[in-house]
Amino acid sequence: MAIAKAERLMNLALCLLGTGRPLSKRELRTSIEAYIEAGTEDSFNRMFERDKDDLRELGMVIETVESVDGDTGYVARRDSNRLPPVTLDAEEAAALGLAAKVWQQARLAGAASGALQKLRAAGMPLASETEISALEPRIPTGEAAFEPLMIACRDRRPVTFAYRRSNAAQAHTRQVEPWALECWRGHWYLAGWDRERQDRRVFRLSRITGPVRSRSGTFTSEVPDQVAVREAVAEWAGENPTSQARIRLRTGAGYPLRARATVVRGHDESWDELEIPYGHGLGAWLAEFGPDVVVLEPAELRADVVDRLRAVAKG
Repeated sequence: MAIAKAERLMNLALCLLGTGRPLSKRELRTSIEAYIEAGTEDSFNRMFERDKDDLRELGMVIETVESVDGDTGYVARRDSNRLPPVTLDAEEAAALGLAAKVWQQARLAGAASGALQKLRAAGMPLASETEISALEPRIPTGEAAFEPLMIACRDRRPVTFAYRRSNAAQAHTRQVEPWALECWRGHWYLAGWDRERQDRRVFRLSRITGPVRSRSGTFTSEVPDQVAVREAVAEWAGENPTSQARIRLRTGAGYPLRARATVVRGHDESWDELEIPYGHGLGAWLAEFGPDVVVLEPAELRADVVDRLRAVAKG
């Protein structure tokens, strides 16, 4: 879900829960920033109806009542929306502890640490640091651009930065309305609206040179409800499949490849044969599976994977 919509739903939920009386559409529109900026009355009505339905699908009980002056009002009573006591067993508590450590390198580390402290204070059986030290998953956030872009996505603030494309010798300034950040194949990407090109774009954070600067003003384009960062990266990198590749995969290995395969058939006790969509970038992915994968065809893909594995062996 895009940050803008999540923020809008949260604000609507807080408004409906925070008052002791039903609120009319007019009152909600003048209380929530996204509704104030909605433009026409029709745009607001469509947005509000979608948001109300989304909250109900998430389990929120929203009542529709008639007020004294005849207007329709909406209210979410606390007694109807109270969650039961949260209880965690040892395995679930350990999973939360690991999840909190994922963000220890980023700005969310403080919030994660605070959440763990509250759970400990409530008597939850959280594992100690030494107990989970063997498993310390981390979201890599080494790029300096990550934190300012994360804040800009949250606050819906336009930004400017110098960006060098993979095939360019020099960086150029980009003016972007940031939508969402996502990590894919070990790299962070930003999806947003490129003002100069008047189109959606995806930027790899490691190619941002220099500081990210926040700009004044509001977004000029509508933030999509869903931002498919990975699909956009694959599309613009030319990774959309154009044909089929045939590979041999060791039995019991390569589950991501099996999930992507269009055909899986047994070859012998040790190997299976798969057909998978073939596009740009597949060679690098297959090389990650090392000796568990043998490329049968096409020949250029086989050569690509062999070259990559030889380079790794020499290194």
